[in-house]
Amino acid sequence: MNPEILARLASLNIQLLSEGAEFCILARENCVAIVQVRPDAVAVGSSGVMTESGLSYLVWREGRPLLASHGGVETPAAPEQVEAVQQFSADLKQALP
Repeated sequence: MNPEILARLASLNIQLLSEGAEFCILARENCVAIVQVRPDAVAVGSSGVMTESGLSYLVWREGRPLLASHGGVETPAAPEQVEAVQQFSADLKQALP
């Protein structure tokens, strides 16, 4: 990831946790996103939060927000968790080309 993008992320308190050949992991507080890095673009995957069950994604079932982990565990998402994930996702879209 280039220094200009890293500076934009840092201005939004988003940290680069790990960077590989094609993917990187970005985080702010307990929000995490896996991002695909290509020579011509950066593509943001789903954002989620770290929970006791690992990385859990914000999903909606019957109009209710839930945090769903890969192990099939779903727990109700608190309003502040919903807001944090949505703001994190919006900030990522703003910072990444």
